[in-house]
Amino acid sequence: MDATDSTGQPALSPRRHPFWWILAAVIVIAVAVGAYFLFLSGPTAEGAADGAAKGGRRGGADAAKGAPPVPVATAAASTADFTVYLNALGNVTARNTVTVRPRVDGQLLHVQFQEGQLVKAGEMLAQIDPAPFDVQLTQAQGQYAKDQAQLANARIDLERYQTLLKQDSIASQQVDTQAALVRQYEGTLEADKGAVDNAKLQLSWTKITAPLAGRTGLRLIDPGNMVHTTDANGIVVITQVQPINVVYAIPEDKLAQVLKRTRAGDTLTVDAYDRDGKVKLATGKLTTVDNQIDPATGTVKLKAEFPNENFALFPNQFVNIRMQLDTLKGATVVPTAAIQRGSPGTFVYRVNPDNTVSVAVVKLGPSEGESTVIESGVSPGDRVVVDGADKLKEGAKIEPVTREASGAAGTRSNGARQRGQGEGNRDGRGNRGATNGGSPAPGTTTVPNANSPSPSNAPTTAPAAAPKSSG
Repeated sequence: MDATDSTGQPALSPRRHPFWWILAAVIVIAVAVGAYFLFLSGPTAEGAADGAAKGGRRGGADAAKGAPPVPVATAAASTADFTVYLNALGNVTARNTVTVRPRVDGQLLHVQFQEGQLVKAGEMLAQIDPAPFDVQLTQAQGQYAKDQAQLANARIDLERYQTLLKQDSIASQQVDTQAALVRQYEGTLEADKGAVDNAKLQLSWTKITAPLAGRTGLRLIDPGNMVHTTDANGIVVITQVQPINVVYAIPEDKLAQVLKRTRAGDTLTVDAYDRDGKVKLATGKLTTVDNQIDPATGTVKLKAEFPNENFALFPNQFVNIRMQLDTLKGATVVPTAAIQRGSPGTFVYRVNPDNTVSVAVVKLGPSEGESTVIESGVSPGDRVVVDGADKLKEGAKIEPVTREASGAAGTRSNGARQRGQGEGNRDGRGNRGATNGGSPAPGTTTVPNANSPSPSNAPTTAPAAAPKSSG
């Protein structure tokens, strides 16, 4: 039986005391080993938090000074004569379009044109059977000859009666009646003459001719059929393609500039391009501005005329229009890729002499292709960032490189990051500090990836010995 104390509880045996000493020693050793490995793995969480707090208090300027230079592509603002164009989508329209229809009824004997042929005004296209109209002409001419003979006889009788009246051998009433008969025959002869002319006209219409010069379309009726003046389709459609017109619309806020030039008597050059906007088809000039603005679209229609010497423009074809509106002399021009938009508005990153950048708010002018006019904010000769601006901020340090070198640096950076992650997975440590927000692994340096849309302060790893390129 074990001994008990005065409270009645069993007293601890002195033989159990070594066990507690051994347990305490094991715990102390485990804590020491854990602290040692924690020290080897990197800074503690408290130390990292303390360092982040101190870095935040130092501000963005100190962080920028400590960050490595960001490789970016730059270009210089230049002075040039900048041509301002208005771009629009146009529709080619024939200057005149005519559906050729018969003007008399009859049988179509033959067609003398080829489909798609270029014809001249007055050129014969088809022939209607003229026999019925020859008969009508003969009848009209016979009636005219008959009435002409009656008129001649009536005039002779009138002269005889007038002679007898002078001799007081005939009544004056008989002379007046004969004079009226002569006038009647004269009227009948005029009507006969009109009938002859009408018969000749009907006969001439049996030959169907081109009313204007142009290109013929598909034949709408075959020889041997009866044709009528009331036929809806006609025989063929002719479109005038030299010259030819293009109708296009521009925004109403551009109308004042166009009217200013036209009222001054200037000729506005208009170029027509294909649907892709790459091949220039023809060059013409502005001829007409419509008299009203379309309230539904807020645009106004313009018409340009093209000689169409090589028949590159075809009726009802859609084309891209570029109208030369003005030329800005001595304008400040920068690459369009340099233009950024954000909370300051429209701005560019201007390169300072110490290879830092500053935000320059700019006022944009017209843009054409890869060039944009800057009205204020940048002077000729200033260098601006054209590639890699997504990684920059006010006061950031940069390293000017060419666009090709910037792309190569981004590729190397991605490869280094993938290699570092693979090594970390193999040895259990590797870049654990870098990937977790701590210090990068030895032998690497932080280089922003020029091809990645990551935030401006998120570096990636790349070999420290990577070659540098100058822009």
